[in-house]
Amino acid sequence: MARLVIRDFAVLKSYLDPAGQAGLIEALRPVLKAAPPFTPETPSGKKMSVRMTSAGRLGWISDRKGYRYAPQHPRGVDWPAIPEPILDIWRDVTGLERMPDCCLINYYGDGARMGLHQDKDEADFSFPVVSVSLGDDGLFRIGNPTRGGSTESVWLNSGDVVVMGGPARLTYHGVDRIRFKSSRLLPKGGRLNLTLRVVE
Repeated sequence: MARLVIRDFAVLKSYLDPAGQAGLIEALRPVLKAAPPFTPETPSGKKMSVRMTSAGRLGWISDRKGYRYAPQHPRGVDWPAIPEPILDIWRDVTGLERMPDCCLINYYGDGARMGLHQDKDEADFSFPVVSVSLGDDGLFRIGNPTRGGSTESVWLNSGDVVVMGGPARLTYHGVDRIRFKSSRLLPKGGRLNLTLRVVE
């Protein structure tokens, strides 16, 4: 594993080996069955290009009512628990006893992207956000604490983990594109990104 630091983002390259990646996919199968991914829309009514779901006590959703955390999937069922192998990653990379309230699961298909944004719907920004990449390569772009200015980009590969804490916690970031079917982890291609957050 190699550790890169880009604008205070800690990028842990190859944190998960192939067996660890496959194990996470298996752990996620019952989560995705219990809380199927859905296509959210922005408050302005625009459909996002990613599909998403969550695990944990709370899940992140977006619709005409705004961006927020909710205790249930849009279908009206409780979110499933965060699988233990995912919590093990949180414990290892953060060293925290406080467990995350939410594991947001984003699926990037062919052509999907995520514009520059801040993760700011949480109550306490002193806790980091931990991101796990599975599947196809994603071009991750890192900006600044405010909109505008220069950016830096890094390709995130399957098994990479990013820790966004301290000054990086409210830095703008996004995913410009993926290399569709660059990985064999997901049979139909695409990228899964898991982000672990303390919400309250």
